[in-house]
Amino acid sequence: MIIPSDFVRLALDPTRLAILGRAALGPVDPGQLAGELDVHRKQVLTGMARLRDAGLLTDANELNREALRELAMSLPDDVAVDPAVIDGPWTPEEVEVLARFFEGTKLTSIPTNHSKRLIVLERLSMEFEPGLRYPERQVNLTLQMFHPDFAALRRYLVDDGFLTRADGVYWRSGGRTEG
Repeated sequence: MIIPSDFVRLALDPTRLAILGRAALGPVDPGQLAGELDVHRKQVLTGMARLRDAGLLTDANELNREALRELAMSLPDDVAVDPAVIDGPWTPEEVEVLARFFEGTKLTSIPTNHSKRLIVLERLSMEFEPGLRYPERQVNLTLQMFHPDFAALRRYLVDDGFLTRADGVYWRSGGRTEG
């Protein structure tokens, strides 16, 4: 079984974190992911091997959810939401939603309820400065700091109007601008 400190060391690498995020959606295609991350295929294959050795990836290149459950069970239960996450223009009801889905600065899960997801997405959109353009890689890296499934978060941010995308470049187009 992997211990939390080993997991953190593995997940600190952006390529391995991207592999975990993609594996959560299904089998990882190393060539395709290398192209999306703009890294060499060998780098993705090496990351996949390290994650497989740690028990986080199956032989079918899928996320080993049971290993993650065991890891989660070994973590302390008293991790509160980081005050920086809820600092801002939030109503008490919105703070309650944010506190339910964040532990520390990490998004523990992406809400399935659309109204709750909108609150979380609006909070994440505040990581992007209005008026600035961001390449997809930078958007991915920013979202990876919160949750391994950065691709789903990026897609939701665009679909719900918090970010706009054109020619592989993103910019903030929604959400509150005053804190």
